[in-house]
Amino acid sequence: MTGASRGIGRGIARRLGKAGYDLTISAREGTRLQQAAEELSDITGGSVHPVAADMTAEKDVSRLVRAHDERHGRLDVLVLGAGVGFSAPLAQTSKRRYDLQFDVNVRAAFVLVQEALPLLRKTAAGRPEHGAKVIALASITGLFAEPDLAVYGATKAALISLCQSVNAEASDDGVSATAICPGYVDTDMTAWVRDRIEPRRMIRVDDIVEMALAVTKLSPCAVVPDITVTRPGRQLGRA
Repeated sequence: MTGASRGIGRGIARRLGKAGYDLTISAREGTRLQQAAEELSDITGGSVHPVAADMTAEKDVSRLVRAHDERHGRLDVLVLGAGVGFSAPLAQTSKRRYDLQFDVNVRAAFVLVQEALPLLRKTAAGRPEHGAKVIALASITGLFAEPDLAVYGATKAALISLCQSVNAEASDDGVSATAICPGYVDTDMTAWVRDRIEPRRMIRVDDIVEMALAVTKLSPCAVVPDITVTRPGRQLGRA
């Protein structure tokens, strides 16, 4: 799984580890990733293998899939947790930040799915009562526009669409994909809005973790393309 060194990704890794999954976890920053691996190793029922990878580098993304395949030879759950976002009005967003967000949030996810599909299909065929899952951490901004998040929202809309394509092409083979689309979650990525939204009013990391874990328990007969999770209040379509 990518984006496993902090926030929602780390929470999902912790829960999957407790459930007995062998984990291949990845993030760009090696020191933080190693710290996460050590923490997970203390609580997991399976093994934990950290693989540092830069999601903007296609060779790193491909290497991550190969490393997991060589170590385990199966892939029950692929979690697309890596993501980056910047806040700026549409007219003031730089092309550099546009490219970075699409490289990490969309292109890396596409390459990961493309590289992992043969292994996901193989795993699903060997365990037809369970299948194999792709879980993508998207955002409510991929469904409803949010001021100052035009590019970020566009990347998450593309990620949601990617999950739909997986379902259209691979769900007959037992491989299904779910995009989880939350509003603001109380992590370090939402620190920039805490002056107007109190953390206590944000979605909890554990709420998203529970959604992800539930998806892993579904049979291949149940395909859930996306799950929207909103904060309480009158503007339920807003992040």
